[in-house]
Amino acid sequence: MPVQNLQDSSEIGSLVNPWVRAARPETLTAAVVPVVVGTAVAAMENIRLGLGAELHFERMLLALVSACAIQVGTNYFNDAIDFRRGADTTNRLGPPRATQLGLLTAQQMMRGAWAAFFLAVITGAVLVAMCGPVILAIGLLSLLFGYAYTGGPFPLAYRGLGDVFVLLFFGIVAVMGSTYLQLASWPSSSLLAGIQVGLLAVVLIAINNFRDSEGDRLAKKYTLAVLLGEKIARYEIVVAAVLPFILGFGWLLHDALWAAVLPLAALPLLGKVIGGAGRLAPSAACNGLLVTSAKMHALFGALLAAGLLLSALWR
Repeated sequence: MPVQNLQDSSEIGSLVNPWVRAARPETLTAAVVPVVVGTAVAAMENIRLGLGAELHFERMLLALVSACAIQVGTNYFNDAIDFRRGADTTNRLGPPRATQLGLLTAQQMMRGAWAAFFLAVITGAVLVAMCGPVILAIGLLSLLFGYAYTGGPFPLAYRGLGDVFVLLFFGIVAVMGSTYLQLASWPSSSLLAGIQVGLLAVVLIAINNFRDSEGDRLAKKYTLAVLLGEKIARYEIVVAAVLPFILGFGWLLHDALWAAVLPLAALPLLGKVIGGAGRLAPSAACNGLLVTSAKMHALFGALLAAGLLLSALWR
């Protein structure tokens, strides 16, 4: 029996691990951070209205599940479609992908993507029942563009629009939507937070595209790095990384000093990102820079959320 159990465990692990790899769990902070920040914006606004930090935590949890499911589904589509289009080969510079390695077929990966989207639909339907048609519109657009990132007749990532998609849906839409779940309104503070979070997510895709620019060019995947060249791609990384820190001073206009100050603790990571963008060639060496930028994104988001709450409590 123990031997059989070990074999079963090994078999289960061999089935699960490719799906976990393809989900790219290390990137899921891009889905989690905007929900947390958007909820923190709502808490700040509630406290200032004298309502206390009254939040619908069940809505936040459903939003987290839905956001992560959409990102996992998008990652699965990306894995399968990039392989089919020839963008992922044995010469890939980024972390190997499940379809590329032959761990899963492109068809299996597509089925997994639709399953992830189905989970997002289920959780999203509950949120729609709670919050109304605005959330339905946000959810449908998120699903549509999640697929259209690499799929469909006009794949955004192959037309230089991937960065815009990330800014909108992993920043502005996700943060403002998370705030709307709590307040049923769109305070201007949620827009500022959404732009900050979205720009830091753009840094991730910009580094990814900079690293893969040569292979993407051969595969006719026309990212901004391919269309505009290496020099402009470096500038994009730096500008997208620096702007959230500069925009942070906009919180002073919202009487939210801590929201402006606390994220500055992420400046050492910003320095590493800027240095790497200026120094590294488009190569596998960019993978370390990608990890650093992911840490900056997560830390900045956590500090911003904390700063929003502190600004409301200690005015």
